[in-house]
Amino acid sequence: MAFNPEDFPAFPMAPPTQRLEVTLETQLESVDLAEGIVMRVAEAAGFGEDDIHKLGMSVREGVINAYNYGNSQDPQKKIHLVVEFEPERMVVHIVDEGRGFELTEVPDPLAEENLLRTSGRGIFLMRAFMDELAVRRGPSGGADLVMSKKLPRRASGNGQA
Repeated sequence: MAFNPEDFPAFPMAPPTQRLEVTLETQLESVDLAEGIVMRVAEAAGFGEDDIHKLGMSVREGVINAYNYGNSQDPQKKIHLVVEFEPERMVVHIVDEGRGFELTEVPDPLAEENLLRTSGRGIFLMRAFMDELAVRRGPSGGADLVMSKKLPRRASGNGQA
């Protein structure tokens, strides 16, 4: 009896993690660049228009924070953008070369005493727009801002999502 591959059903396997890494200069132009990269990647991954804009705005806020607070606008330091696809979600890392920070240190922009302050608004937006948000210590001691969004469901051939 000859081997026929059609006699054996395909085994579902998780696709390998796809990863994109970009090193950005600590300059304001990097904000638009990072936002554009993530929006194009999100569109290619099948996200809808609203989620693409939420991802873009979250990355924009994260890179602005890395530029201003993490790297203190120091042109000698870099901002690292990493986009990874896991089986169920898109994960974005924004890593600066500063001193790092704790999310608990960021003031709540909705607290009455902070309503007229600008700090904390970017983190607030990222929390609202993303499914997960965390800050870790980066490899150089700076902040590794990690945000994720669940991947959109793909339509199957039978008309069901």
